[in-house]
Amino acid sequence: MKTRVLAEECIACGVCIDTCPAVFDWDEEGKSCVKIAEVPAGLADLVRVAASECPTGAIIIDD
Repeated sequence: MKTRVLAEECIACGVCIDTCPAVFDWDEEGKSCVKIAEVPAGLADLVRVAASECPTGAIIIDD
């Protein structure tokens, strides 16, 4: 599973980082970014929660 953040949609609310800090972090512009290209199986459920709770739908999951 892979995930990405659409920077133009991110409002920097931090929900994804709070939910799964092993995968998401802040970038230089203060928006969310993905730290690892391939999401480990043990973190997949947390990434899905982060994506579902993102208020702007900025998190994309590529299965």
